Amino acid sequence: MNVLLCGDFDAHAFAAWHRALAEAMPEARWWTLDQARAQAAAVNAAVVANPPPGSLQGLPKLRLIQSLWAGVDRLLADRSLPAGVPIARMVDPAMNAAMAETALWATLALQRDFFRYARQQRQGRWQQHAQRRADETPVLVLGQGEMGRTTARTLAQAGFVVSGWSRGGSAAEPGVKSLAGDQALWQALPQTQVLINLLPLTPHTLGLLNAPLFATLPRGAGVVNLARGRHLVDDDLLAALDSGQVGHAVLDVFHAEPLPTGHAFWSHPGVTLLPHVAAQTDARSAAAVAVANLRALRDGAPLRHRVEPTRGY
Repeated sequence: MNVLLCGDFDAHAFAAWHRALAEAMPEARWWTLDQARAQAAAVNAAVVANPPPGSLQGLPKLRLIQSLWAGVDRLLADRSLPAGVPIARMVDPAMNAAMAETALWATLALQRDFFRYARQQRQGRWQQHAQRRADETPVLVLGQGEMGRTTARTLAQAGFVVSGWSRGGSAAEPGVKSLAGDQALWQALPQTQVLINLLPLTPHTLGLLNAPLFATLPRGAGVVNLARGRHLVDDDLLAALDSGQVGHAVLDVFHAEPLPTGHAFWSHPGVTLLPHVAAQTDARSAAAVAVANLRALRDGAPLRHRVEPTRGY
């Protein structure tokens, strides 16, 4: 099997991915973009990470596009993608666990006022606040794919009152209330103390975290965005923080990355900012996931985690 490996890698990252993939599937030939273009008719599959637009054109025997990233919105935005070639997204148990860990940390810090105590430390102020229990803290996880369900289950196991919402519904996790549809979302928001966003970015979810949604939350609720920057209307969040409607926000993703110097999120006391590290892809585990699909393609077995382009994920 001849496999193209391409994406928005620097030389160090490319070498690391190439090594991990070649070790996981030594029987394949792993080609750079230049090598693939020179032998386009021989390429069977592409393993990609937001490749430059047009990279996958002119490959007549291409039978699979396997993404190394969980989000495929940038990949699907490439109008030159060959029609009819299956696309698979990355669903990596190690990444799911890492995301759940970040969400648990953020939820605990919001529930126990640890972000408030950090601000007090910088101010040199000693003040105690009433301690809320986990079972008194309703959490709503938006998005119930593999990552969202793992996160919801982890929070429920920690004792939080957890609901998981998706537009179309999903199988319920133990201890998690499953919600589906727009009406259920708006009914759940007034009882939500911590809102965690893990939705895919689609035309339906673009800008979902906005002023009307923040106004529906209880005053002082926490907002955690670990999905995509474009889910969030930045100015609406800043206004909600300044008014106290949102008590604190944990943000890992942004419209532009790196976040531009001077953006209000850098210095706002109500924002805890992470540089897109909530769940970094582990090349070792992700390579095994990608190679499993490549071998399924080779053997004529069903492909896993196929993307529905019309849905956006």
